[in-house]
This record gives sequence, C-alpha cells and structure tokens, in this order.
Amino acid sequence: MLVHICCSVDSHFFLQKMRKLYPNEKIIGFFYDPNIHPYSEYYLRLLDVKRSCKKLGIPLIEGDYEYERWIKYVEGFENEPEKGKRCSLCFDNRLEATAKKALELKESKITTTLLTSPKKSIEQLKHNAIKIEKKYNLKFLTPDFRTNGGTNEQFILAKKDMLYHQNYCGCIYALQKQREQQNRIKDELISPINHQILPNSIGSRIELYKKVIDCEEKNIKFKLRREKFLNYRLLWGLIRQKKVVLNSYILFYSLMKKNFCRGKIEYIEDGIGFFNKEEALFINIDKFNELANTSYKSVMELIKKPPLVEVEIKVRNLLNGGAFLNLNPIVVLDNIEILKYELIINSKIYSDVRENLVKIR
Repeated sequence: MLVHICCSVDSHFFLQKMRKLYPNEKIIGFFYDPNIHPYSEYYLRLLDVKRSCKKLGIPLIEGDYEYERWIKYVEGFENEPEKGKRCSLCFDNRLEATAKKALELKESKITTTLLTSPKKSIEQLKHNAIKIEKKYNLKFLTPDFRTNGGTNEQFILAKKDMLYHQNYCGCIYALQKQREQQNRIKDELISPINHQILPNSIGSRIELYKKVIDCEEKNIKFKLRREKFLNYRLLWGLIRQKKVVLNSYILFYSLMKKNFCRGKIEYIEDGIGFFNKEEALFINIDKFNELANTSYKSVMELIKKPPLVEVEIKVRNLLNGGAFLNLNPIVVLDNIEILKYELIINSKIYSDVRENLVKIR
C-alpha cells in the first residue's frame, strides 16, 4: 500500500501501527506536501521523515514540491479556519497526488498519516477519502489510531525517538492565524539575505537535525534538551548622515524604544563612539575586527559575510562588560566621527524555546 506522509511525528507512529494491522502488506511512504511553507521548513520535515523511514526500514518516495500550484488550488479560501474548506481542498490536492502515484506503482490501497494528526478532522478526511476511492477505484484505508490513548502514545514515541516536532501545520495561512492569536512574529518567514543562521530559525533546526542524523549514524549517544531564551529579530534598519544612507551593520540584540531617533556622537574613545540617544554605541570596522577577532576590510564585506550570531554577542559583551544581557543599539560603520546621525531600527525581542544537542559520555 502507498501511505501519504505529512510529517515524522505522525508517520513514525502511524506506520508502525499499520504494520501491525496489515502484516502482509508491503508499505511504501509518499511525501507529497506542497502546502508547507517556506521551502526550508519543507526540507526540514522531509529530512526527518527520511530519518524515520530509515529507522523503520520503509522505502520513501518524494513527490514534487508544487507550491505555486497549491496556492492556486486553495485560492479564495485563504481566510478559512483550521478544519475548514481550505483544509478539505488541501487534502484533495495531496490525496489525489497519492492516488495517481499509487496507480503508477500498481498499488491498490492508499492511506494518509494525516489521520493521526490531532489538528485534523478524521470525519473530514474520511469524506475526502470516499471521493478519492470512487474517482480512482482504489481502496482508501482510514484507521483511527487516536482513540484509547493513541495520541498520547504517539507523542511519547516521538519524544523517545527525538523526532522533529513542528509547531504549525505547514500552511502559510494557518501560520498567519496562529501567530496572530499568539501575538508573536512569524519568524519562520524571516530569512536574512546574507544567509546568517539566526537562533531557533528553521535554518538552525536543519543544522541541529543534521547533527542528530550524524550522531545516530556514528552511534554517538545524545539527548535533545530544551531551553528558554530571549530571541531577537531585526526587521529592518538603517543609519543616515545628512540624509545619506551609510553602509552600516546593526548588531544582534540592538533595540530602541521607538523605531527612529536623531542625535549625535558626543565623543569617541578607543574606536567607540558614544551617542547621546538610546544609549547607542558606534564602532568602526577596525574596532569590530579587534573585538571579534576577524579581518573584515569594510562594513559592506561584513554585511555580505556576517559572523556567527555568537560572535556578535561576544562583541556586545566586550563593549558592555557582559554582566547582563545588554540591549543598547550597537552600530558598525567604516569610520565614525563626531557628527549627527539618524538611527532607524525596527527590531523585536521575544521569549522562545529551542532544542540543543548534548552528547552523552
């Protein structure tokens, strides 16, 4: 049978249950989820599904990532709630692709791991399954593994095998509503053009789960431990001098009470300019290199190839003593002078939770 897979948390549990229920069936996984946005999140979920299927010894086929086609498919239903008409259309889109792939493979039975997702309606899925059965003359299996403690068993298994547990279904429209209700920024959609990996970004999770795979392949014992921390995102910012925008680099954790301020550097000492507003500091590129142990020739080079965020935090701590987390705006320029400047910094600080890989001796 061909099993449509949505994510590793659902599939890891579902596939093992299906094996017990249908011991004589050859099970093939099919990852077709063009609804997942952004692509980095799609890649991360696929990465962990591959890991899960490898553990279970189940072959996996990856479908095409047809995001633009999916967007057109659900057009007009962007504001539907979870389990509404958009979800039904999304099911049709993915399950039809599964049915077509099954016919291509000459398989007569299909099903989907969406049936185990607590955020999805089993009745809605069964309704979609009936349509697919009739249209493609296939047997669509719709077992209910959620009841009698099944969902709890699923999450225990996912935690035990340290699977990637996403915090939204994957759809950009559901993400929008979810983050609005949480009063939280959609940091999943923030990706710096300079490719710097931000804390608890999708990119950082991809790096984490690559390490997980590496440890498992090398039989290195490890644990994933969660920690609460203050996260940060610079949404946009620039520095002007006499209405001219300067090449500038704004360090991680730079925060202002308002997005805009106008002031001047009152004095300069050892490559550090002390601004008379917002407790801001200006440093030249040579001072940054000294503190960061780098060798950038210009701020533009720094912008294009930024250091690790940890290096930026190190520079911040060296400038401010490091006793407490400092949120002063810190700006790097090629040269600093005792002049007037305009600062425009729109940034967010928020509580977050991330996973860290800890090797066990």
